[in-house]
Parts: sequence; C-alpha cells; structure tokens
Amino acid sequence: MHAAIYDIAMWPVEKLFLHRLRRQLVGGACGRVLELGIGTGTNLPYYPDDVKLVGIDPDESFLEEARRRTAALGRSAMLLAAHAEEPPFAERSFDMVIATLVFCTVADPKQAFREVHRVLKPGGLFKLVEHVRVRNSVGARVQDLLTPLWKHIANGCHLNRDTLSLVQSNGFLVESVREYLRGLVIEVKAHRRSE
Repeated sequence: MHAAIYDIAMWPVEKLFLHRLRRQLVGGACGRVLELGIGTGTNLPYYPDDVKLVGIDPDESFLEEARRRTAALGRSAMLLAAHAEEPPFAERSFDMVIATLVFCTVADPKQAFREVHRVLKPGGLFKLVEHVRVRNSVGARVQDLLTPLWKHIANGCHLNRDTLSLVQSNGFLVESVREYLRGLVIEVKAHRRSE
C-alpha cells in the first residue's frame, strides 16, 4: 500500500479515536526515542519538542511522507529505512520505544520484541497501540478467517496476532494495559526489565 492511500484509508479511524490514542501514547515521551514503523509520521505532531526522535520504517514511500511532515512541523528527527527485526542501533541506546499499529505487520514479532528489549536502556519505557486478537471466541474465529485475505490487502497485517502475550514473554514488565473497542485495540505501557 502506498503512503497516500494509507493515510486516506486511515482518515476515518484517525478522526474517530486514533488521534486521541496517539496523543496519549507519545505526549509524555522524553529523552532519546525510537519509533518503530514511523510510517507516514502520523505521531509526529504529538511528540514534545525536546524529544530526540529516531524513526524507522521499511517502506521508503512512507518515510518520504514522514520526512515531509517532519519538515512541515519544523521538527528534527532521524528517519531511516529499517525493519523492526533489525534496527541498526547499539544496545541500550534509547530511553523509550514507541510503536503504533506496527506489530500486526512485522514478519517476525518475537525477534522485533527482542530487538526492542536490546535497544532500550534498563528500565526504559516501551509503549504501543495495537489491534489484537480478541478474547471472544466468535470474534477470534472471524479474525482467523479474515486474516489470510487481509494480509494481502494491508501490507501483511495479521488481524489475529496476540501481541500482549508477546510483550509479556519477551523481557518486559507490563505496567498497564488499556482496552478499546471491546479489546480489539490495546494500549500497553511496559518497562525493560533491569538486569
């Protein structure tokens, strides 16, 4: 999916509620922050001015739009083409990692979570908003049925991924989980366990 089409397709969801979740997610960011899957830069307006932002995304068309947004906002940010499974950064180099609707499309989410853990400083904060597998068995079955087709339409997006379990099993201490739309969307705040 091209960046312009993505933004148009997401516009109704942004207007209804996602813009509020984005503001909550990144509004309190501080220090050196890595945003995984920065996409078209939709979170950019909500970051505090003093954040040292680094954003990665594997799609150059999305990064071009993010660069335009960065310039229009007068922000400073380093934007690089990279996958969440292979961020080109040293261990313990970020105070915070942010992800918004990213882990549904990551090819190897376990590896990506290991990398988030690696690049975060001990005690560092990991915050994400993601749509996830619902606990309702009928809803989960519908997600399972739709996922093969949806992956082809939406850049590999898995409607049925249990992202919260992946966070919990990959070295993070979950501080809070907020559910929206009857558990279809979650906001997670977690810390990298100190060693």
